[in-house]
Amino acid sequence: MAQRVLITAGAGGIGLAIAKAFVANGARVHIADVNAEAIQEITKQYSAISGTVGDISKPSDLDTLFRDVQSQLGGLDVLVNNAGIAGATAAVADYPIETWNAVVNINLNGTFMVTQRAIPLLKQSSAASIIVMSSLAGRFGYPNRVAYSTTKWGLVGFAKTLSLELGPFGITANTIHPGAVDGPRIQSVFEGRAKISGRTVQEEIDSAMANQAVKHFINADDIAALALFLAGPHARTISGQMFPIDGDSKAAS
Repeated sequence: MAQRVLITAGAGGIGLAIAKAFVANGARVHIADVNAEAIQEITKQYSAISGTVGDISKPSDLDTLFRDVQSQLGGLDVLVNNAGIAGATAAVADYPIETWNAVVNINLNGTFMVTQRAIPLLKQSSAASIIVMSSLAGRFGYPNRVAYSTTKWGLVGFAKTLSLELGPFGITANTIHPGAVDGPRIQSVFEGRAKISGRTVQEEIDSAMANQAVKHFINADDIAALALFLAGPHARTISGQMFPIDGDSKAAS
């Protein structure tokens, strides 16, 4: 039977790469995203992908999402909690409380609510997995990115608790910790850093690469391949673990 997969923020970036990888492996995928246009394009292109437009921090949107999951997939084997926002680039002393709340609301509260609703469906699966997208910032402190780092650390405790609670049901839960993923999002991060430091964007990139043993940005397809493995038959006893994919980074700075 084909795996039934739900991916939050699945209409672009890492989420879309994961969706494509599961489809290529024969899965049926449902994506949730705030970008209606992107969902429309993707679902037209891939018959094995369906989608729901919505914000995971809004319970009413989650009502719609899980009605769609039930109608489109008929159950659930894999949940990929990928949705998250970066927040501001600012020191703790200057960090806007409104932005802090927004990051916590999506990255932690939204992930919690999606997972809570998914658990009854996952318990009905014979081989269920939860994959939580943390970050390099979920292993180190991250200057000027306090809300992002705090929530990404919080997701580690969340996944480890899920592993303990759901392991008896055969459900695994792990976190993936990407480093700097190639694409427009990381470019905007380096631009934000450059504004604070007074250095050029290239100098910020060079500084970030200095923390890595392997001097390359991360490919989203490699993250997708790792997610596919963690949800696959050879990872049924791998749970509660953190999986860095960051070129052996020594810091998030």
